Amino acid sequence: MTNLTDPIFHDEKAAEKHIEVSRWNGEPVCAHCGSTNVTRMKGKTQRGMFQCNDCRDKFTVRTGTVMERSHVPLHKWLLAMHLLASSKKGISASQIARNIGVTYKTAWFLCHRIREAMTPINPEPLGGPGKVVEADETYIGGKDKNRHKSKRSRKGTGPITKQSVVALVEREGHVRSFHVANVTGPLLRSVLVQNADRRSWLMTDDFRGYVTVGKEYAGHAAVKHSLGEYVKHGVVHSNTVENFFSIMKRGVIGTYHHWSEAHLGRYTAEFDFRYNHRDITDGERTAVALKGIEGKRLTYRRVDKLAA
Repeated sequence: MTNLTDPIFHDEKAAEKHIEVSRWNGEPVCAHCGSTNVTRMKGKTQRGMFQCNDCRDKFTVRTGTVMERSHVPLHKWLLAMHLLASSKKGISASQIARNIGVTYKTAWFLCHRIREAMTPINPEPLGGPGKVVEADETYIGGKDKNRHKSKRSRKGTGPITKQSVVALVEREGHVRSFHVANVTGPLLRSVLVQNADRRSWLMTDDFRGYVTVGKEYAGHAAVKHSLGEYVKHGVVHSNTVENFFSIMKRGVIGTYHHWSEAHLGRYTAEFDFRYNHRDITDGERTAVALKGIEGKRLTYRRVDKLAA
């Protein structure tokens, strides 16, 4: 079990060794050609570097990961990762900046790249024969009337002024949530058939957008929230996905306060990750996130730089 007194969170050499073991299991692999015929370079200016004896390229434990080209010390990467993985309702970049001793801009940089590491690549479909998948939608954002007059929407009031999120939850299993442009029948069908096995039983509320796609599944049952019905026959409900949304909303209201439309999908991936690994310890969850750093890059370029 990892705790905050572990040397990997305070000592750079320990952090470097920990990531090497996590990524290569003690046997460095060239990040460029995949060869194991590598040499650890010596000297103060080449500390932490390896040279591949086949392709002759140099690399470090950061190469080919979300940490590539970052000058933030590795032990601070690991500490930020542990804090984000262990905070049930999330932790703001401002709080991480104070906890690990970096600027807000650096903490924001770290958090979004760690969220990228938490995002699974080609995950298996949810559900399957005899399993239940619950689907529901929610809306993220404050009331339009509470905004400054210059920032109020001209589209109207209600959900249309907020950001839509659709989530699928396999009972006793994983969750997958998505930021979507709007909630319509065709869009819901696209999300469902791409992410939930059609041999599953589908459980939803009485939103009409689920009626047509529900016919493609082994079975479809709905509770009529509009009539105050929340559980039917003891098994027909969407309480599991609504419980997931309650944790997410607590994170928005109490921790982050605001999620921008541009990055909302990364925040949902963060909450998905913690939910999907809820039955293991904080240290084990951090280790899973660390395994996800490889083969991913996330770069942001300023608009004025692109225009230049």
